[in-house]
Amino acid sequence: MAITDDLRKTLSDPTPLYFAAGTADLALQQAKKVPALVEQLRAEAPARIEKVRGTDPKAVQEKAAARAKEAQETLQSKVTELIGGFDVDLKKLGEQAQDLALRGVGVAAEYAVRARETYEKVAEHGEQAVKTWRGEAAEDIEELAIAVEGKAEPVEVKVATPEAAAEKKAAARKAPTARKATPLKKPTPPAK
Repeated sequence: MAITDDLRKTLSDPTPLYFAAGTADLALQQAKKVPALVEQLRAEAPARIEKVRGTDPKAVQEKAAARAKEAQETLQSKVTELIGGFDVDLKKLGEQAQDLALRGVGVAAEYAVRARETYEKVAEHGEQAVKTWRGEAAEDIEELAIAVEGKAEPVEVKVATPEAAAEKKAAARKAPTARKATPLKKPTPPAK
């Protein structure tokens, strides 16, 4: 029974659907920004292209060579430190490994909490988006109904008096009523 209840609860939970709606709404909001970015790139592109054309290839080569030499020196110093540090106490190394593992677990737990919070925020955003969409749909339906039926006009309500009620009863008594024909029952065959 517990499995059935869990399944029913899981399948009736609207949060994943709200999350999907929230994701779609956020994507739509970001997509609306794309035309402005394209225009910005279109405006900046000629200046950037001209800057690249005006750059001296030898200067770029020299910068790249200097960075490569710097990276090589940094790598050599790190390798030297690593090789020189091999005579480290194994007990200390084990403690450091355990400390790093515990930190990793803590970081993973923190990321899990952040992910859950983000999931809930997006689901809330989706719920609001769905409410907005439903409200807009209701407004559209109301406008359509007014267009089709015309504007609603107030209706006069007549209050029945005791004399009117008596007349209505008398008219009902005088009017012939249609009677339903009851179907005949078939006799049951005798038991053998």
